[in-house]
Amino acid sequence: MVKRNTIIKNAKIVNEGKITEGYILIDNDIIVEIDESISVKSPDTIVIDAEGNYVLPGMIDDQVHFREPGLTHKANIETESKAALAGGITSFVEMPNTNPQTTTVEKLEEKFAIAAESSHANYSFMFGGTNDNLDEILKVDPNGVAGLKLFLGSSTGNMLVDDPEVLEKIFSSTNMVISVHCEDEGTIRENLAKYKAEYGDDIPMELHPIIRSEEACYLSSSKAIELAKKTGARLHVFHLSTGKETNLFTNDIPLKDKKITSEVCIHHLWFSDEDYAKKGSHIKWNPAVKTATDRDQLWEALLDDRIDVIATDHAPHTLEEKSNPYTSAPSGGPLVQHALVALLEAHHQGKISIEKIVEKACHNPAILFDVEKRGYIKEGYYADLVIVDLNHPWTVNKDNILYKCGWSPFEGSTFKSRITHTLVNGQLAYKNFKVLDVKAGRRLTFDR
Repeated sequence: MVKRNTIIKNAKIVNEGKITEGYILIDNDIIVEIDESISVKSPDTIVIDAEGNYVLPGMIDDQVHFREPGLTHKANIETESKAALAGGITSFVEMPNTNPQTTTVEKLEEKFAIAAESSHANYSFMFGGTNDNLDEILKVDPNGVAGLKLFLGSSTGNMLVDDPEVLEKIFSSTNMVISVHCEDEGTIRENLAKYKAEYGDDIPMELHPIIRSEEACYLSSSKAIELAKKTGARLHVFHLSTGKETNLFTNDIPLKDKKITSEVCIHHLWFSDEDYAKKGSHIKWNPAVKTATDRDQLWEALLDDRIDVIATDHAPHTLEEKSNPYTSAPSGGPLVQHALVALLEAHHQGKISIEKIVEKACHNPAILFDVEKRGYIKEGYYADLVIVDLNHPWTVNKDNILYKCGWSPFEGSTFKSRITHTLVNGQLAYKNFKVLDVKAGRRLTFDR
């Protein structure tokens, strides 16, 4: 390997609840020194002047759908990992509902091989559970993947696990973090049948949160938590969307000691049901974006630490697919490129501190999934770093969207903050709207 030293100077370094001004010295891929001032070590040292801007750890997104293999007309690991770097995400965990599904060890290894060739960001995957693959779950090396994903409500890919006996066996049989999509299928089907009888396939989009209702979410989340308590399983509930669900979680012990944790996604913090009239299927997600009151209660739970992690649930579809009537327009949308700037916009609005953003989007995913030497700006850690200028407005439009699907629910939005640089394993991989020709991403390792 060619020896490579990099210094980031004049930085406002955000780490572990503090902001300090200083320099960061990187030796190849590792942060080796953080100090008030560091002299250039050799003529070959790369110097990046942060110019008084903030340096954050790269975000670790614990829930993305990059659609490879099998659904690559929507997205692939290469295109979406590039968009992730532009959005300040240096590590991602990808979901198993691809085609074929990631429900055997063989298919899991095939995905790792694809990512090793094509990912611009650090990567890992969730292994998928089904009603009939317990034998395969038990073959998975728990140190080799981020965790296990179960769909307790059907979503894209139809991997519904709805057999109570199977669920209890899975919960009882693995030490992996079990991440769950919680919506009660019976409730949703009943609601859908009611509105289909009234509207046919062309159900108004604003009925989505009525069909995939608060009741459906709460019923499923509460059952999953009950089962985790019964079996002692390590449970992580993905993408909370209701205020009611936040009361199922606690903040009375540190995250590292919690057995039951939760996540909220950018879209549930940003949009409300008032936005369906304008945005339509572009904000159709599962679980659904709900009321402004739900959104406020999600923010409250995030800030008081009942919610542990912020993620994206990045899940692109083509515009053509999204243009279908309600019953055939798929749920999900692209988000990785705009995650951090959306959170920084909330900071500008006085909703959240930069230190708290870093805690929830960088530190906590690393703690929750035992990610090795990432998620912090510390000596001895990998240099996954993002430099942000808080006062450099720009507007999202077709020309600057990097997603393969070519659209964003944020189109037309102006963000005050801009990501100027992203480093992955010490290599500059993104600068000012341009992803550089560098594939520095690596397979995530876990300290378990």
